[in-house]
Amino acid sequence: MVTISSIKSKLAIYGKSLQLRLFIILLLVGIVPVHVIRFAVLNNYEKQAVALRTDLIRSRSRMVASDVAASGFLEGERTHTVLTEISQLGSIWGGRVVILNENFRVIHDTYGVDEDKLLVAPEVLSSFQGEVTSHYNSRYQFLEVTVPIEDADSGEITGLMIISAPTTDVEEGISSMSRTILMFQILLIVIIVAVAFYFSKILVRPFGKVTEYLDEKGRFLDEDISIPDYTETQMLAAAYNRMRQRMKLQEDSRQEFVSNVSHELKTPLASMKVLADSLMMQEDAPVELYREFMTDITEEIDRETKIVNDLLSLVKMDRTSPDIDIKETNINSLVELILKRLRPIAAKQNIELVLDNYKPILAEVDETKLTLAISNLVENGIKYNKPDGWVHVSLNMDNTYFFVKVEDSGIGIPEADQEYIFERFYRVDKSHSREIGGTGLGLAITKSAVLMHHGALRVYSKEGEGTTFTLRIPLHYVKDAGDSGQ
Repeated sequence: MVTISSIKSKLAIYGKSLQLRLFIILLLVGIVPVHVIRFAVLNNYEKQAVALRTDLIRSRSRMVASDVAASGFLEGERTHTVLTEISQLGSIWGGRVVILNENFRVIHDTYGVDEDKLLVAPEVLSSFQGEVTSHYNSRYQFLEVTVPIEDADSGEITGLMIISAPTTDVEEGISSMSRTILMFQILLIVIIVAVAFYFSKILVRPFGKVTEYLDEKGRFLDEDISIPDYTETQMLAAAYNRMRQRMKLQEDSRQEFVSNVSHELKTPLASMKVLADSLMMQEDAPVELYREFMTDITEEIDRETKIVNDLLSLVKMDRTSPDIDIKETNINSLVELILKRLRPIAAKQNIELVLDNYKPILAEVDETKLTLAISNLVENGIKYNKPDGWVHVSLNMDNTYFFVKVEDSGIGIPEADQEYIFERFYRVDKSHSREIGGTGLGLAITKSAVLMHHGALRVYSKEGEGTTFTLRIPLHYVKDAGDSGQ
């Protein structure tokens, strides 16, 4: 049973859980952008630093390349002035200068390593096509720039200058900026944590309001709550009130059910007590009277047993995960067997039982529960019928469902009562129902069995003209997540 303390406990747990989730979300919302900005700033700084270094190297190298082309250096004229310019170019950037002729051969290397060797690479080929290329390697911290050497008169590319320069200072600048950003980032994260904690407490404040309201009211199912302070509390209060209404209905239904069960079980016991006391008060009661009273007591015992059995059937079907044994079943044979068992009861009241089989039907059902459902409908048709009446049972099917229709020529059901007949212990005519042995549970059991098969149950009746019940059951059972059966 749900109590105020359990509701408050669940609200407290949910509130703390929600606060933690909100805190984490707000923290991520604040921290992730900081990391993204840090990465973007450092990446942009690196790109700009490398681009600036590339432009400077390219600008200086073009002047040297002009002097190399004009001095005849590519043809073997090695003047002191040009050699000095090439050496200074390498010294300025702390790197290496390599010069290639139009045959891809290295004619000069400031490091003296690759002279007179052939050098063919994609960058070299692109540069001989007139492109000025560059390549930056952040892992090994160096920058390589290629500059074409053009003939001053013809404008043709007659050679190539490759400048390789270290970028250690760029990496040092990135490291320095990274440390500065990291300090700022730590400070910002501390602020974000504080702000996230503060706002997460504010956002879960409605749960505290509801808990306080419950503490003040002290009653759970008596009245709705109203907390108009915030939009959140209004929504929470509305949801709570809807839940309270549902639980109130469930509680009322439970109490009514317990009251009905108590009354139904007590009535046969009271009758047996009266009969037994009557016999005990008559010391010399005749045998015929004993037999009459014992017959009445036996009937009351049978009635009590039927009520208990119906209750047990209903409880089994009401379980969250009912046991259900689904097998492929011949519905025609099943209904024929049901009618065979009920024909003696019908014969006593001179009621004609008729079965119409339109098609052979094989379906996946729980044979026991479906038998109970159909038996209740046919038995009701017999019990609440007119003398010399009839009960017609028909079977049919389509591509998805099979249908069982039970029609009778009985007393019918008043229109005002039809929406309540599937409730437990509900009787249209209580005196007549008890007189013929009804427990008020048969139709409730039938509806539970049909719903368990994911089917539908419909009723059409007119007072004094008979009743028609129609069952629609899927041919193939679809197992629910909660089903424990096959």
